[in-house]
Amino acid sequence: MGHREQLLTAARRLLEEKGYAHITTRDLVAASGTNLHSIGYHFGSKAGLLNAAIGEVFEQWTDQLAAIAMADPAATPVERGRRAWAAMLDSLPSTRDLLLSYVEALAQAERTVSLREQFAEQYRRCRGKVAGLVAESLGDGVDPADRRCQAVASFVIAICDGLSVQWLLDPDGAPTSEELTEGLAAMWSASFPHPIGR
Repeated sequence: MGHREQLLTAARRLLEEKGYAHITTRDLVAASGTNLHSIGYHFGSKAGLLNAAIGEVFEQWTDQLAAIAMADPAATPVERGRRAWAAMLDSLPSTRDLLLSYVEALAQAERTVSLREQFAEQYRRCRGKVAGLVAESLGDGVDPADRRCQAVASFVIAICDGLSVQWLLDPDGAPTSEELTEGLAAMWSASFPHPIGR
Protein backbone atom coordinates (compact mmCIF):
# COMPACT_ATOMS: atom_id res chain seq x y z
CA MET A 1 0.00 0.00 0.00
CA GLY A 2 1.36 3.42 -0.97
CA HIS A 3 1.20 6.56 1.16
CA ARG A 4 -2.07 7.70 -0.43
CA GLU A 5 -3.86 4.48 0.46
CA GLN A 6 -2.26 4.41 3.92
CA LEU A 7 -3.53 7.92 4.58
CA LEU A 8 -7.06 7.11 3.39
CA THR A 9 -7.19 3.99 5.54
CA ALA A 10 -5.97 5.89 8.59
CA ALA A 11 -8.37 8.77 7.93
CA ARG A 12 -11.35 6.44 7.74
CA ARG A 13 -10.42 4.77 11.02
CA LEU A 14 -9.91 8.11 12.77
CA LEU A 15 -13.20 9.48 11.41
CA GLU A 16 -14.95 6.59 13.13
CA GLU A 17 -12.93 6.83 16.35
CA LYS A 18 -12.54 10.58 16.89
CA GLY A 19 -14.91 12.43 14.59
CA TYR A 20 -14.06 14.95 11.88
CA ALA A 21 -13.60 17.97 14.14
CA HIS A 22 -11.11 16.33 16.50
CA ILE A 23 -8.58 14.82 14.08
CA THR A 24 -5.20 16.51 13.85
CA THR A 25 -2.52 16.18 11.21
CA ARG A 26 -0.35 14.58 13.88
CA ASP A 27 -3.06 11.94 14.38
CA LEU A 28 -3.12 11.21 10.66
CA VAL A 29 0.66 10.94 10.37
CA ALA A 30 0.89 8.63 13.38
CA ALA A 31 -2.01 6.41 12.33
CA SER A 32 -0.83 6.10 8.73
CA GLY A 33 2.90 5.73 9.33
CA THR A 34 3.54 8.39 6.67
CA ASN A 35 4.57 12.04 7.00
CA LEU A 36 3.15 15.54 6.85
CA HIS A 37 4.49 16.09 3.33
CA SER A 38 2.47 13.11 2.05
CA ILE A 39 -0.80 14.70 3.20
CA GLY A 40 -0.06 17.89 1.29
CA TYR A 41 1.26 16.05 -1.76
CA HIS A 42 -1.70 13.70 -2.18
CA PHE A 43 -4.61 15.72 -0.79
CA GLY A 44 -3.56 19.36 -0.44
CA SER A 45 -4.57 19.58 3.22
CA LYS A 46 -5.82 17.64 6.21
CA ALA A 47 -9.41 18.58 5.31
CA GLY A 48 -8.84 17.45 1.72
CA LEU A 49 -7.70 14.04 3.00
CA LEU A 50 -10.60 13.66 5.42
CA ASN A 51 -13.15 14.65 2.78
CA ALA A 52 -11.62 12.21 0.30
CA ALA A 53 -11.92 9.44 2.89
CA ILE A 54 -15.56 10.35 3.54
CA GLY A 55 -16.19 10.39 -0.20
CA GLU A 56 -14.73 6.90 -0.59
CA VAL A 57 -16.87 5.55 2.24
CA PHE A 58 -20.08 6.94 0.77
CA GLU A 59 -19.22 5.75 -2.73
CA GLN A 60 -18.78 2.24 -1.31
CA TRP A 61 -22.08 2.63 0.52
CA THR A 62 -23.77 3.72 -2.71
CA ASP A 63 -22.36 0.66 -4.49
CA GLN A 64 -23.67 -1.65 -1.75
CA LEU A 65 -27.16 -0.12 -1.88
CA ALA A 66 -27.12 -0.28 -5.69
CA ALA A 67 -26.31 -3.99 -5.57
CA ILE A 68 -29.26 -4.56 -3.23
CA ALA A 69 -31.61 -2.46 -5.36
CA MET A 70 -30.66 -4.23 -8.59
CA ALA A 71 -30.44 -7.78 -7.20
CA ASP A 72 -33.85 -8.84 -8.54
CA PRO A 73 -34.04 -8.31 -12.33
CA ALA A 74 -37.85 -8.60 -12.19
CA ALA A 75 -38.32 -5.84 -9.59
CA THR A 76 -40.07 -2.63 -10.63
CA PRO A 77 -38.23 0.71 -10.42
CA VAL A 78 -40.34 1.68 -7.39
CA GLU A 79 -39.55 -1.60 -5.64
CA ARG A 80 -35.84 -1.12 -6.31
CA GLY A 81 -35.97 2.32 -4.74
CA ARG A 82 -37.84 0.98 -1.73
CA ARG A 83 -35.29 -1.81 -1.24
CA ALA A 84 -32.37 0.63 -1.40
CA TRP A 85 -33.96 3.00 1.13
CA ALA A 86 -34.85 0.14 3.46
CA ALA A 87 -31.30 -1.23 3.28
CA MET A 88 -29.91 2.23 3.94
CA LEU A 89 -32.10 2.68 7.03
CA ASP A 90 -31.12 -0.75 8.33
CA SER A 91 -27.41 0.04 7.87
CA LEU A 92 -27.45 3.40 9.71
CA PRO A 93 -26.53 2.07 13.17
CA SER A 94 -23.30 0.60 11.80
CA THR A 95 -22.38 3.81 9.95
CA ARG A 96 -23.37 6.36 12.62
CA ASP A 97 -19.86 7.58 13.42
CA LEU A 98 -19.01 8.14 9.76
CA LEU A 99 -22.35 9.84 9.14
CA LEU A 100 -21.69 12.23 12.01
CA SER A 101 -18.23 13.02 10.63
CA TYR A 102 -19.84 13.71 7.25
CA VAL A 103 -22.25 16.25 8.78
CA GLU A 104 -19.35 17.92 10.61
CA ALA A 105 -17.40 18.10 7.36
CA LEU A 106 -20.29 19.70 5.47
CA ALA A 107 -20.34 22.58 7.95
CA GLN A 108 -16.63 23.19 7.33
CA ALA A 109 -16.99 22.96 3.56
CA GLU A 110 -19.37 25.91 3.53
CA ARG A 111 -16.46 28.18 4.45
CA THR A 112 -13.85 26.70 2.10
CA VAL A 113 -14.51 26.83 -1.64
CA SER A 114 -12.15 23.96 -2.52
CA LEU A 115 -13.71 21.64 0.04
CA ARG A 116 -17.23 22.58 -1.01
CA GLU A 117 -16.31 21.76 -4.61
CA GLN A 118 -14.83 18.44 -3.45
CA PHE A 119 -18.16 17.47 -1.89
CA ALA A 120 -20.11 18.81 -4.87
CA GLU A 121 -18.04 16.60 -7.17
CA GLN A 122 -18.77 13.60 -4.95
CA TYR A 123 -22.50 14.35 -5.27
CA ARG A 124 -22.16 14.67 -9.05
CA ARG A 125 -20.51 11.25 -9.24
CA CYS A 126 -23.15 9.72 -6.99
CA ARG A 127 -25.95 11.31 -9.04
CA GLY A 128 -24.41 9.94 -12.23
CA LYS A 129 -24.14 6.45 -10.75
CA VAL A 130 -27.74 6.49 -9.50
CA ALA A 131 -28.98 7.93 -12.82
CA GLY A 132 -27.33 4.96 -14.54
CA LEU A 133 -29.28 2.59 -12.29
CA VAL A 134 -32.49 4.51 -12.99
CA ALA A 135 -31.88 4.22 -16.74
CA GLU A 136 -31.24 0.50 -16.36
CA SER A 137 -34.47 0.11 -14.37
CA LEU A 138 -36.55 2.05 -16.88
CA GLY A 139 -35.15 0.16 -19.85
CA ASP A 140 -36.06 1.13 -23.42
CA GLY A 141 -32.50 2.34 -24.01
CA VAL A 142 -33.00 5.58 -22.07
CA ASP A 143 -29.74 7.47 -21.52
CA PRO A 144 -28.60 8.12 -17.92
CA ALA A 145 -28.06 11.75 -18.96
CA ASP A 146 -31.79 12.03 -19.72
CA ARG A 147 -33.32 14.73 -17.50
CA ARG A 148 -35.83 12.26 -16.08
CA CYS A 149 -33.07 9.91 -14.92
CA GLN A 150 -31.16 12.80 -13.39
CA ALA A 151 -34.31 14.06 -11.63
CA VAL A 152 -35.13 10.64 -10.18
CA ALA A 153 -31.51 10.22 -9.08
CA SER A 154 -31.62 13.59 -7.29
CA PHE A 155 -34.88 12.58 -5.61
CA VAL A 156 -33.44 9.24 -4.44
CA ILE A 157 -30.33 10.94 -3.01
CA ALA A 158 -32.44 13.61 -1.29
CA ILE A 159 -34.52 10.89 0.41
CA CYS A 160 -31.36 9.08 1.56
CA ASP A 161 -29.83 12.28 2.94
CA GLY A 162 -33.06 13.34 4.66
CA LEU A 163 -33.63 9.96 6.27
CA SER A 164 -30.00 9.85 7.43
CA VAL A 165 -30.24 13.24 9.14
CA GLN A 166 -33.57 12.34 10.76
CA TRP A 167 -32.07 9.13 12.10
CA LEU A 168 -28.91 10.87 13.32
CA LEU A 169 -30.91 13.43 15.31
CA ASP A 170 -33.65 11.10 16.54
CA PRO A 171 -32.93 7.39 16.00
CA ASP A 172 -36.02 6.32 17.93
CA GLY A 173 -38.33 8.70 16.08
CA ALA A 174 -36.97 8.22 12.56
CA PRO A 175 -38.94 5.84 10.33
CA THR A 176 -38.00 2.19 10.23
CA SER A 177 -37.65 0.42 6.90
CA GLU A 178 -41.10 -1.14 7.49
CA GLU A 179 -42.68 2.27 8.16
CA LEU A 180 -41.01 3.69 5.09
CA THR A 181 -42.44 0.86 3.02
CA GLU A 182 -45.92 1.50 4.42
CA GLY A 183 -45.60 5.22 3.69
CA LEU A 184 -44.48 4.62 0.12
CA ALA A 185 -47.34 2.16 -0.43
CA ALA A 186 -49.87 4.65 0.92
CA MET A 187 -48.50 7.46 -1.24
CA TRP A 188 -48.41 5.24 -4.30
CA SER A 189 -51.97 3.96 -3.86
CA ALA A 190 -53.28 7.49 -3.27
CA SER A 191 -51.50 8.79 -6.37
CA PHE A 192 -52.46 5.86 -8.60
CA PRO A 193 -55.69 4.39 -7.15
CA HIS A 194 -56.33 2.21 -10.21
CA PRO A 195 -53.89 0.05 -12.16
CA ILE A 196 -52.43 1.84 -15.15
CA GLY A 197 -54.43 1.09 -18.28
CA ARG A 198 -57.79 0.65 -16.54
